[in-house]
Amino acid sequence: MEKIKEYFPNLTERQIEQFGALYGLYCDWNSKINVISRKDIENLYLHHVLHSLAIAKYITFKPGTTIMDMGCGGGFPGIPLAIMFPQVQFHLVDSIGKKVRVAGEIAASIGLENVRTSHSRAEEIKEKYSFVVSRAVMQLPELVKICRKNISKEQNNALPNGIICLKGGDLNAETAPFRNFCEITGVDTYFKEEFFKDKKIVYVQI
Repeated sequence: MEKIKEYFPNLTERQIEQFGALYGLYCDWNSKINVISRKDIENLYLHHVLHSLAIAKYITFKPGTTIMDMGCGGGFPGIPLAIMFPQVQFHLVDSIGKKVRVAGEIAASIGLENVRTSHSRAEEIKEKYSFVVSRAVMQLPELVKICRKNISKEQNNALPNGIICLKGGDLNAETAPFRNFCEITGVDTYFKEEFFKDKKIVYVQI
């Protein structure tokens, strides 16, 4: 939690409370439903919350922006981003019901009024959004193919609408088809911890 406050010094008391509540909530839910690796729960803030917030360093979403978190699992990156941007609307979508249920319960527990959840496949979602975000869900070409239909033509951010995903490893092959519409940024641009050394933010303009 101290890392969150270090990298985001302008958090409100409400945001600090909400971020602070996440550890206990995820520990409790993880004892019933395995949404985060048992070995990794101790690293919740570094590996999951702060990693999700790399997107908040990359772009400051304007109030009124709409975002779908595709394949949200237990709520990453959607829940940390929803805390960070309370005036932005988030739709968390996952095909695994028990995981999206955890995301919804945690959002409700910390009073997030800008989050809704759907137990659904992304292919079934017809709504339009400013951005689709995801964390290591699938290869980029497949992600773009599924989510292209969901990107709105109405622009209200400094960055044109598109897909923003958190990925790791060698991305040359999967980003090659989008070279003219794609930007890759190292998460270690923003966070100095060793964990982020090979982590990337991939943005594709749609």
